[in-house]
This record gives sequence, C-alpha cells and structure tokens, in this order.
Amino acid sequence: MVTSCWESGEAIKGTYIAAGIRSCPPMPTDACSLQNRVQSDQWKTGNACRSAPLSSSVQGTWSPPTAAQLTLYTTPLATQKPPSKPTITVSSTTAVEQRDRITFYCGTNDVDITIHWVFQNQDLVFQERMQLSVDGKTLTILTVQREDSGDYQCEVWNAHGIQSSDPTSLIVWYGPDPVEITSDPVVPNGKVVEVTEGSTVNLMAKTLSHPTPSYAWLLPDDSIPSYTGRTLTIHDISKQHEGVYRCLVSNSDTHLSRVGVLEVQVLETLTKPQVVPSSMDLVENVSSVNLTCNTTHERVSVQWFQSGQFIMPSGHLELLANNKTLGIHGLQRNDTGPYECQIWNRDSQARSDPLWLTINYGPDRVDITREPASGVVSTVEAELNSTLTLRCRAESQPGPNYRWDFGHLTEVYVGEQLIIQALTWELQGTYHCTASNPLTGQVRSASVLVKVVGAIAGIVIGILAVIALVSGLGYFLYVRSARG
Repeated sequence: MVTSCWESGEAIKGTYIAAGIRSCPPMPTDACSLQNRVQSDQWKTGNACRSAPLSSSVQGTWSPPTAAQLTLYTTPLATQKPPSKPTITVSSTTAVEQRDRITFYCGTNDVDITIHWVFQNQDLVFQERMQLSVDGKTLTILTVQREDSGDYQCEVWNAHGIQSSDPTSLIVWYGPDPVEITSDPVVPNGKVVEVTEGSTVNLMAKTLSHPTPSYAWLLPDDSIPSYTGRTLTIHDISKQHEGVYRCLVSNSDTHLSRVGVLEVQVLETLTKPQVVPSSMDLVENVSSVNLTCNTTHERVSVQWFQSGQFIMPSGHLELLANNKTLGIHGLQRNDTGPYECQIWNRDSQARSDPLWLTINYGPDRVDITREPASGVVSTVEAELNSTLTLRCRAESQPGPNYRWDFGHLTEVYVGEQLIIQALTWELQGTYHCTASNPLTGQVRSASVLVKVVGAIAGIVIGILAVIALVSGLGYFLYVRSARG
C-alpha cells in the first residue's frame, strides 16, 4: 500500500520538518479512521487536506497542492525502525568564490525517510543559487560565495528517529577585495595623506582575502623594498620619501591580484618667513603696495597680522595668491604697521619678523610760533633792538624743508627757526615760511607780521636832546657876550 500526505504552510502535529520536506504519521487504512484523524489536532492542515472515503480505487491517488513535497511509504509501517547514520560527500572541499560549483550528497540506504540539511549547526537557509534534488539527497550550490564556508551535515528522519552525518567542511577562497592603503598617523587630505617631516610613518594595505594574500610594495622611485608585509614602515621621513606608493596584493589560490595606491606628502618643519614689500616709495592717498609672505615651503597656509591683530579683507586690504600676498590700496599714514605673516601646516607654524612701512605725506598746515611760547601767531610785536625768534612747523613725512623770506629782501633763510638779532626799524614787516616735501611734491606756507615797538620814544628823546643842546649852546653864548 502507498500513502501520502502534504502540508500547506501550517504546522502539523507529529510531523518532522527538513528542508521543506515533511513526513507524516502513519496513514489510517479505513475511511472512518481517516475522517477522525482529519478532525483531530494531529491532522489539522487548514484547507490543504480533504477527507474522502477510502477504497482500493482511490488510495494513493490524491492530488496535493503544487508547493507541497511528498514522503512516500513503500514498506509496511510495522516494519519501520530508526534510520542508520548517513554519510556526506562533497565534490570538493575547497572552492573559489563566484567561480566554482559545489555538490553535497547525503548517502543512506534507508527508505521512507526525509533528508534535512544543516549548516553550522543551524537549519540551512536555501538561496536562489542553491538546488535540491527531488529526493533531497543532493544539495548543489551553483555559485559559491564566501559566506558558504563552514561545516555541512545531513540528517535522515523517519517516524522513529533522526540520524546525523559527521560534518564536512567547505573552504571558500576569495579576494583580494579592492585594496585601501592607510597611514598611521592618519591625516587624510582627499586621496593624499600628509605626514610630518622627521616622523615615523606606517603605510598599511587593507583588503579582505582568503587565504592570506602576498604583498609587494612599489616606492615612488619605482624601487621595490625587500620587505613584503602588509605594513610598510618609513623612519625619519623626509621630502625624498614624498610621492605615490603602490601595493600589489595577490591571492595564489584565486589567482587574483589588486593594486592599492596612496600619495604621501611630507610637511616640512617650517622656518621663519619674511615679509617683502613691492615698493618702499610710498605716498599717502597716491600709492598702493603688495606685501608678500616670502617662504621656501610649499603647501602651507598663510595668515596676516597688523599690530598683532588678525587681518581680514576690507575696503583697502586685499588677500591675493592664496593669502600669500596682502594688497593695501590708497595708503593712509596710519597703515605703517607693523605687519607680520604666519605660515602653518598641520604640525608646525612660523611667524615673520615685523615690517614697518614708511608712508610719506604732507606737509600739512604750516604754523608759525614765537619762542619760547608755543601758540600759533599771525602778528608779533617786538622791542626795537631786541632779539626775535620765530619757529615754523608742519606735519610731514619725511620732515619738510623750511625757507624764510621777508618782503623786499632778496636774502633767504633756510631752516625751521628764524632768529633776528637787534631788531631794527627796517626789519619790521611780513615774514613768510614755506614748507616743502620733495617726496610728496607738496608745498605749504604761512606768514607772520612783525611790528617793532619803541621807535617814537627814541625820536622824542632825540628832539629833547637837541633842544637841550641848543639851549645850552645859547646860554653859553649869552654869558660870554655879557662878559665881553
């Protein structure tokens, strides 16, 4: 007698589950018993199992759903016993990922059984790339992946027990995957790493591969070092070590190779830069100047400072050439500085000596003072025969040239100070002071009126002296005439 059962996705009490194949409890042999079993918990199958009268003409002819899998009983139930221990064979214990196909076969002489597959002591999860034979004994992995590595077992089930095979291992070779080279210490800058001059640097090639691959390094000068590990160490690194490093990673079992690439830039220990002006002949409101931060170092950042304060671009301050040049337009006299530039990289920095600019300007307004007083005067009164000192002053860079002139006199006095000794009537009048700056080309002037006091008193005294002289002379003549 041949009987059959199936299951549509719900649990059937008393069944054994293996890789989608289920074995059922012994089938009743009469219609009445079958009806009772269908109505009990042991044979509840949702809507998948339909009861029907059993007769010799219908037994074993039910049509189960398409998705169901069958277990056939071909021997009398009373003669069944627990299955024997199965054996498992594999087409190869090693495979290359994405290349090889592997077949496992579960060997057993038992009949009326269900085959169940186990991977890493867990139920095997079937993938689309796997195939299972109709009898469940042959498992084929069409395209091997690295996650297929591990121990496989098959289990033989029947209604009286379970037997498991010994595990069989599958080793999957793969890689190398794409290679990434990193550095320690790690200072990424896009696809470039920056390292400090004089430091020790470790370059490490990272990839996934089984078995462990071989490594071959190619240095920037195309030389090949004797060391072939995954980490390349460079001691006391310098500018000579700068360039592109390559690492060839090879797997002798997969026959695949990949190359990792990394560019290394060496940050030098910075030395003091110098601020260099484009010109030193600077005139207020006329000139512009570019200050350049002069350094032999490359790949450094530059900052500017004026009087110790960080400079930000403004109306007349402009940063050029990646901040290496500071442009100052429409110079003013307070733009003298001092100016400093600072260069820096990740690990060091250096600042220049301060630079002072000389801004030529003026002369501004000219003022005349009478010493020893300091007040500005436009008129001066001085005693006859006294000494008069006049001073001419004007703001200017550099200091201006002074020239004095007086009315109708052709003589010119040069200098900031004019001293008149023994002031006379003829020296009374208007004095002019002219200040000039040969660098700016500007000229300014001022004047002062000098008045001599005490001249009328002298005339009176002179007249009185004449009168006295005449009177005395008359008296002398009179006395002499009277005696005679």
